[in-house]
Amino acid sequence: MDILKGQASAPLVSVISINYDHAEITCKMLESLTKISYPNLEVIIIDNGSPNEDPSIIKKRFPEITFIETGENLGFAGGNNLGICMSKGKYILLLNNDTIVTPGFLEPLVAKMEANPTIGAVSPKIRFYFKPQLIQFAGLTNINPYTVRSKGLGYGEEDKGQYEEDQVSAYAHGAAMMVSREMVEKVGLMSLAFFLYYEELDWGYRIRQAGYTIYYVHNSLIYHMESVSTGSQSPFKTYYMNRSRILYMRRNVRGSKAIIPILFLLIVTIPKNMTFYLLQGKFDLFRAYSKAVGWQFRTVFQKFIHEHPTC
Repeated sequence: MDILKGQASAPLVSVISINYDHAEITCKMLESLTKISYPNLEVIIIDNGSPNEDPSIIKKRFPEITFIETGENLGFAGGNNLGICMSKGKYILLLNNDTIVTPGFLEPLVAKMEANPTIGAVSPKIRFYFKPQLIQFAGLTNINPYTVRSKGLGYGEEDKGQYEEDQVSAYAHGAAMMVSREMVEKVGLMSLAFFLYYEELDWGYRIRQAGYTIYYVHNSLIYHMESVSTGSQSPFKTYYMNRSRILYMRRNVRGSKAIIPILFLLIVTIPKNMTFYLLQGKFDLFRAYSKAVGWQFRTVFQKFIHEHPTC
């Protein structure tokens, strides 16, 4: 069955996914897309300059898709933004390449958005692929302005039907988030200041600020290959996670409301984390965290921090 199955009665959905050195994983995701029941789809795969493998096998196995090689790593936001600007759908689904979709997952997402034009983004229920009875996502709470963290509803819980109603979510999930083109044209694309992590949360905040709502859709299901256990932190992850976490606060906690969170960050969070890495003898993580903090000071007056790109 081909991925492209045109039918005029169903709105076109553009599925966009980023590949980076995991062509076989991407092909597995595409294979699951060939089995879905939704009749009107275009699929765009962005290869973000894979340095260690030839991604051309993706296009060879799935010639019906649109396949773009950037030649460089544009990051999560940059790669997806490129795909969004190339897409034609009324709705755009950003889908991680390490996901497996279920045959009927797309209809509930489209139906939710078709029923209410004030909805700017939706995400399905997400379970862990390697622990398929456990939930990864059933909604997200607002980000705490002091810790710059949110709580994932249902995270790590066995799915016993406790999240079988659609509900408003503060943010969509970056592994699978559908947005409307109307919203993108009004709000803009994801910020390029984020290379990795928090870009979809920043986008979600802007979506809500523009008057749209975000929903978790209970009867749409996908599986995500991300491990249930986060494992040990790498310097790479430590740097980008903390750089982006602080950047989110800089972009979205403004004016007098930012005074206390900034003081909390400078007096509590940064000293606490740096001391922890030193006492644990994790000097590589200490250097990565220090670099993430230093980046904030180096970019204090740079305009791109607060820009909202458009197509």
